[in-house]
Amino acid sequence: MLVGLAASVAMIQTNILLPMDGKTPSSFAVMDMMRLPLGILTGVGFIGGGAILRYGASIRGVTTAATLWVVTVIGLCMGGGQLILGCAATALVMLTLWLLKAVDLRLSRVHRARVTVETTLGGPTDTDVPPVLDQYDHRFIRQCELESGARLLTFEVRWSGRSRATPPRALVEGLMRSHRLKYFELIQGDH
Repeated sequence: MLVGLAASVAMIQTNILLPMDGKTPSSFAVMDMMRLPLGILTGVGFIGGGAILRYGASIRGVTTAATLWVVTVIGLCMGGGQLILGCAATALVMLTLWLLKAVDLRLSRVHRARVTVETTLGGPTDTDVPPVLDQYDHRFIRQCELESGARLLTFEVRWSGRSRATPPRALVEGLMRSHRLKYFELIQGDH
């Protein structure tokens, strides 16, 4: 909202200063009022570039950056007196963001979690995978022996589901039945 407001105020300022556009006979420089909105678009593009972040193989923030930029253009339209164009652009942007979000939430993704279970020192090892993990794509990561005589086994587990899917309940309950579940961490990253 602040980006749109700033762009609108800048464009109103440009419209106020437009009568001073050009070069008077006594002046050396030519005033070009349209440089102000162009500079604003460039500056917001730079800010938007800072909103794009890379996490491993995935890139996040592209939609945020694009939204900042389009809000700036809408603000310039509103400030420039093009109210119908600004309102139409706002409606199209809202519709686009809403529809694409709905589609994104329905897409299936690969989810990952890091699971640590506790066994007794003489109990199961990394080769004795908890039976519940056989239903999922999994790999052994590490084993740690504690002073108390217990052993911690850590696995990475993968499953497919919707974007906002919670971990499979059967996985968590199965691990809790067969072992002492010490740690369950969802891993962000590649989808």
